[in-house]
Amino acid sequence: MPTKESEKNQTGWLERLSLAFLSEPQTRPELIEMLRQAHQRDLFDNNALTMIENVIQVADTQVRDIMVPRSQMIVVDENFSYEDMLPLVTNSGHSRFPVIGDNRDEIVGILLAKDLLRYADNAERKSFELRDILRSPVFVPESKRIDDLLRDFRASRNHMALVVDEYSGIAGLITIEDVLEQIVGEIDDEHDDADEVNIRRHGLARYSVRAMTPLEEFNDVFASDFDNDQFDTIAGVLVQKFGHVPERGEIVSVGRLQFKIMSADSRRIHNIQVIVLPVAVVDE
Repeated sequence: MPTKESEKNQTGWLERLSLAFLSEPQTRPELIEMLRQAHQRDLFDNNALTMIENVIQVADTQVRDIMVPRSQMIVVDENFSYEDMLPLVTNSGHSRFPVIGDNRDEIVGILLAKDLLRYADNAERKSFELRDILRSPVFVPESKRIDDLLRDFRASRNHMALVVDEYSGIAGLITIEDVLEQIVGEIDDEHDDADEVNIRRHGLARYSVRAMTPLEEFNDVFASDFDNDQFDTIAGVLVQKFGHVPERGEIVSVGRLQFKIMSADSRRIHNIQVIVLPVAVVDE
């Protein structure tokens, strides 16, 4: 026959079990907070936490947020000879290139650098025709979520897609490396510049900015007047404006600039989207 003490212990165990189920996260922020608490208990390191958070949050990111804008695309003209394109291909360090017709809105195919190797021999080069080795381009809308895009990349084994805007014009391009970097962080190779571009323009008024961009550089580009005696980087300004280390998706406006946190962990901001607001919006 169970004693009062055993009944008490059993009741306590059932209560703890019930609380465990009741404390399951019901929303994405609750899940992230639970993961951060697990990190604080040293169940996994900071790199693992950042990666897990990025995987959870990547569903909120659209292609337009991370694409290489049209103006920065390295392209090959369909009329280039083998000798014309070889320096461009070797100096860029890229493995895939959009091939254009009369302009950047006319994409006739994708060139893989490795397909040029068969023409390295002068005898083979005499038969070189660029259109013979072009791959079919893949087009995706700016609004496509990058988790869906990654799934498409894996299924089709494509590594590059051209991004189209609402008018069917070419807005930029995106690669599987761009998508993976949203999860694992920057992937540098031997061709990447030592001096990473801190500010990239996407369209007329939208920019992607590295959080560690020196404040002096930021002020020069955006004609802003943030105090660089008080802060060294734009990240420092934003932490002060938010009053805490902001999470991915948080937004704050300062004057004519709207800041959206694109990636961050529990300790620091990584990447930001900056939108220059119209004067009428600022005046309101």
